[in-house]
Amino acid sequence: MATRTMQAARCPTDELSLTNCAVVSEKDLQSGQHVTVRTTPAHKFLFTVKCHHSVLPGTIAFSLPQRKWAGLSIGQEIEVANYNFDKSKQCIGAMTIEIDFLQKKSTDSSPYDSDNMAAEFIQHFNNQGFTVGQQLVFSFCDKLFGLVIKDIEAMDSSILKGEPESGKKQKIEIGLLVGNSQVIFEKSEGSSLTLVGKAKTKESRQSIINPDWNFEKMGIGGLDKEFSDIFRRAFASRVFPPDIVEQMGCKHVKGILLFGPPGCGKTLMARQIGKMLNAREPKIVNGPEILNKYVGESEANIRKLFADAEEEQKRLGANSGLHILIFDELDAICKQRGTAAGSTGVHDTVVNQLLSKIDGVEQLNNILVIGMTNRPDLIDDALMRPGRFEVKMEIGLPDENGRVQILNIHTAKMREFNLLSNDVDVKELAAETKNYSGAELEGLVRAAQSTAMNRHIKATSTVEVDMERAEKLQVTRSDFMGSLNNDIKPAFGTNQEDYSSYIMNGIIKWGDPVTRVLEDGELLVQQTKNSDRTPLVSVLLEGPPHSGKTALAAKISEDSQFPFIKICSPDKMIGFSEISKCQAIKKVFDDAYKSQLSCVVVDDIERLLDYVPIGPRFSNLVLQALLVLLKKTPPHGRKLLIIGTTSRKDVLQEMEMLDAFSTTIHVHNISSGEHLVEALELLGSFTDAERTTIAQNVKGKRVWIGIKKLLMLIEMSLQMDQAYRVSKFLTLLKEEGALDENNHIRI
Repeated sequence: MATRTMQAARCPTDELSLTNCAVVSEKDLQSGQHVTVRTTPAHKFLFTVKCHHSVLPGTIAFSLPQRKWAGLSIGQEIEVANYNFDKSKQCIGAMTIEIDFLQKKSTDSSPYDSDNMAAEFIQHFNNQGFTVGQQLVFSFCDKLFGLVIKDIEAMDSSILKGEPESGKKQKIEIGLLVGNSQVIFEKSEGSSLTLVGKAKTKESRQSIINPDWNFEKMGIGGLDKEFSDIFRRAFASRVFPPDIVEQMGCKHVKGILLFGPPGCGKTLMARQIGKMLNAREPKIVNGPEILNKYVGESEANIRKLFADAEEEQKRLGANSGLHILIFDELDAICKQRGTAAGSTGVHDTVVNQLLSKIDGVEQLNNILVIGMTNRPDLIDDALMRPGRFEVKMEIGLPDENGRVQILNIHTAKMREFNLLSNDVDVKELAAETKNYSGAELEGLVRAAQSTAMNRHIKATSTVEVDMERAEKLQVTRSDFMGSLNNDIKPAFGTNQEDYSSYIMNGIIKWGDPVTRVLEDGELLVQQTKNSDRTPLVSVLLEGPPHSGKTALAAKISEDSQFPFIKICSPDKMIGFSEISKCQAIKKVFDDAYKSQLSCVVVDDIERLLDYVPIGPRFSNLVLQALLVLLKKTPPHGRKLLIIGTTSRKDVLQEMEMLDAFSTTIHVHNISSGEHLVEALELLGSFTDAERTTIAQNVKGKRVWIGIKKLLMLIEMSLQMDQAYRVSKFLTLLKEEGALDENNHIRI
């Protein structure tokens, strides 16, 4: 038949409209023929025809979905031409069809077997032509479904010739459905249809991971290992096709708990997990917002959070999408039950409600709850078991590589617009910023930027920007170094002022005893760094008062260059109760465990213990706390050096505390005239002639004085007139009992 003009008509019966055929009179065409219908010069549509006696010659009848697809109106004049398929190229190998209920009111939640559906579809529509984008109606199990053809792949021509497959896949716009075509059903977006079987949804086989995912773009640095661990535990099961997961009887992880020091990226990480997944926008909940003063309202707030996921699970079953709930400051609502004495018990019922929703009798399998806290010790134990917050991940301080990543992220914009000077070396900054958290590194970049901007502000009667020079604005290395030394200090780091105050006069190496202590200290530092067998090394520096034990401990810790150094000193705990003191000491140790390498100096232990010889009296609570902490091995991968100082070794011996230290080093007083003269020479306070006079007076005599006391006596003597300084110094030595004229041995 050459091209002829026909008139569009309505399909005579509902039964015929389910055949997906255009209906014609047998006088015009024969059943099974294929025709193209041209509505405008640019638009052509393919149909397979079927004859029926009720159709008038010269007309061609279409069902409603066909008219909708081709944009036809009844009575419209159209050009109809025969079409012949090239069976070597146009047979359908695989066809993907989007499916949904035809009428929304006829929806139901019973599962439909897509394999049976595909078999019936091929039987029903065999030898018909299909076009990408075509709409049709399909009846299955007495239900009507609306279908849209999404994608057609041509059959491999080698199969048609009886040869093995060549593996080439070719997309085509128009294809002929044959008996061995493969039909894949894909649930349309937002549909409540439940499909089971192998011919279902390519969508469920797609990765739930967003293809555009990139750590650097998301502004996350130094958390690669944590992300890969979370992925392995929480998302691997969600990437697999649901039918395999069903066969394994595998349940998805429903809860992740992120904990660690403030500013290390817990909230950032949780926020980005939502972006990383092809899931709904996460619901972010701040813990305190849940609580309400009215009875039952707090629990209702928890139920509302899970309502959408419950409704979708009931409607869609296994095909439900993933719902992410993010709880910030989880410890605000999930405290240990029964701990808040005198409270209304609201916390307890909120915890109960959350427990039953995450993993109660009616389980939800389409949720992922991410909790964040700085205080995992406060959270109720029942929430921490598998099935609830199953994956517990510490987001710790970033290591050097992590710091490089974070600094690169925060300086990327400056680098892009050439505002970062060439002398800024990110690797050098990362090496200098030991124990800085991600937030502190961001603060460092901000501080350097503000220093650079400040250079271009003219402080005249009004504050204004020097526009000529501002055009050449660049952030330099000196801006970063200035901010590093003055503006931003790490919360978990070394407090320079702390230990520099203990060694403000330097270390006076008056003889071998001092050198030996420093050498032994250096050995212990190396042991802590290098030995995997002894992650905890503790040493006690003991000796008489004023012998410089604290200064030596501070010097050893400073020379160690450990990223975390803290001095636990009694002067910071004046007036503390026993319990407060224990908590303060424990906090120092807890902070130390967060760093890879740490050094804690426990100064003046007998003062920490409130020891006095009258009685004798001491704090048993603090003693027991110290004994436990001195022996407690740090977490895996962390190393700790503890340096204790005491003037009362005998007391610690009685308290059985000496055994808690790995080793003990004795710090000597100056005990000979030669050593005293050596100390005076190093201090350089007296003239050569004065030192000669002092040397003659102390030569061969027994001396007994601590370096700290010696400094005090020297400074007192120097206040006198030059003529009397030496005699005053010698008098003070005798009065202090530091110089024995009779050369008696001091014990």
